[in-house]
Amino acid sequence: MIGYLDLLLRLTIWFLLTADLSPANIVIGVCIALILPRNHTLTAVLKDWLHALWEIIVAIPTAYIEAVEIIFRPHTAEDTVMERVKPNRTPGLIFLDIFLITFTPKTIVLKYHEDGWYEVHRVRRRKRRGVDG
Repeated sequence: MIGYLDLLLRLTIWFLLTADLSPANIVIGVCIALILPRNHTLTAVLKDWLHALWEIIVAIPTAYIEAVEIIFRPHTAEDTVMERVKPNRTPGLIFLDIFLITFTPKTIVLKYHEDGWYEVHRVRRRKRRGVDG
């Protein structure tokens, strides 16, 4: 079942890149999706895929809210943090995690480390200092 989800993810990316749903392009997309290497040792759980899809749905309004917030309340502080990859993630789920982090305007993944970490750049509002005199 999960193999079908990986195939569907690859086809979705293909169709988004080509913006063409002609029969020839569908055949080409299926061929490419099948030819690309797969990791047969890791199998994703359907629960993980459903959770990732839910996070995508939630990320869309979050991205709009963050964009408006950045426009009206400037974010002048920035930093780079390391975030741990969730355990037992397949390459497809890692791709979706990176997509979700990068989709919102305040964060972007700079690098994925093979040992299980994302290097994430983020902008934030500078903390106000108390006025004590």
